Amino acid sequence: MAMNVSQLTDEIIAELESRGFEPVAQKTANRPFFEAIADAVITHIQDNATANVSSGSSAGNWPIS
Repeated sequence: MAMNVSQLTDEIIAELESRGFEPVAQKTANRPFFEAIADAVITHIQDNATANVSSGSSAGNWPIS
């Protein structure tokens, strides 16, 4: 699954707005802040994702690259 900073940024903003927050009075002024959050989330997922193989000769948790 490809991860996209711009798409995740839009989803973060939309989710905050759906919960009643007003995260971006001027979207261009605050967008870099939300892009940084999105980039950190993607990096965390990519660095820590594992696949759990529950049976067979490859059983175990394996890093996803």
